[in-house]
Amino acid sequence: MFSSFIRTRQFTKWFCFLVIFIIFAQATPGYAKDVRVGVIDIQAAVTGTNEWKKEFASFKTKFQKEKLSIAAKEKNLKKLIEDLNKKSMVLSPELKNKKEEALIKKKKNFERYVQDKNEDFAKSEKAITSIILKKMVKIVKDLGERKNFTMILERKIGLYFDQSVDLTALAIRTYNKTK
Repeated sequence: MFSSFIRTRQFTKWFCFLVIFIIFAQATPGYAKDVRVGVIDIQAAVTGTNEWKKEFASFKTKFQKEKLSIAAKEKNLKKLIEDLNKKSMVLSPELKNKKEEALIKKKKNFERYVQDKNEDFAKSEKAITSIILKKMVKIVKDLGERKNFTMILERKIGLYFDQSVDLTALAIRTYNKTK
């Protein structure tokens, strides 16, 4: 009888201790910092900067020139193919094979050239964006510190954000002023 009384009393003490511990462990202190969250559309912020617009205009000009050059080379290649098709009946089989091989080689070289140019332009665009993105991330961090944000999230993460916490336009203006 006495031992069951002690066990019940011990159980009660432990149970009360556990309940009190859980209550205090979940309570937030009154001095906790307020959470302030901002959002930014980083892609729009990068493409909205004056530097990106200037670099992209230059990039686009080079791309258009190269596109015209490739179109001219492709037109020339098609003309050679048509000429070979027209003359194939009158050419000797050896000469025809020789011209076909030369044409196949030119076509492969042209395809490689186009592929290389596409890769070069992709690398160039990525490099331009990467440089500006690094600077933009630094500016967003500075904005977060100056405006006392707890965190700044990418806009794509959430479904809805109030416009008052959107820092995209502010980040663009700040970036353009640093230049």
